[in-house]
Amino acid sequence: MKTLHNNSILKVIYLKKNKLSIGITSALVLISVIVITQSQDSEIKQDTEIVIEGDVIMPTKVSRPGCEETDSCYIPSIITVNQGRQITWLNEDAAFHSVTSGSYGEPSGLFDSGYLDPGQPFSIDFDEKGTFDYFCTLHPWMKGKVIVE
Repeated sequence: MKTLHNNSILKVIYLKKNKLSIGITSALVLISVIVITQSQDSEIKQDTEIVIEGDVIMPTKVSRPGCEETDSCYIPSIITVNQGRQITWLNEDAAFHSVTSGSYGEPSGLFDSGYLDPGQPFSIDFDEKGTFDYFCTLHPWMKGKVIVE
């Protein structure tokens, strides 16, 4: 009888250990799934990047004189759009730039981006027809033109 009782106790201990083992295994699997899911979410967030496209680009190295010789300080240097269209300039250079209406020494006051950080865009709606010259206040050789039809 004592042996039977000991066997019963062993079975109960075995079952408790087995349930504990299953419980621990389930918890570990659940934790692994959570960690993998969070890791994948993190990777997706890191790979997601906002891409800003400009109608007019300020390319690299235009903060040095010389781009005016190839008319490439703003690309394109002359852009023609329909009335009511928005134009976005994008500073792809490592230097600060501006988009300021008028010409160097004679700004017209119609628009001024202020200093644009590298990678920063500037947008403006052109609601009136006309020809609008612009320049960079920091680099006087940088000139462009917007023609609104």
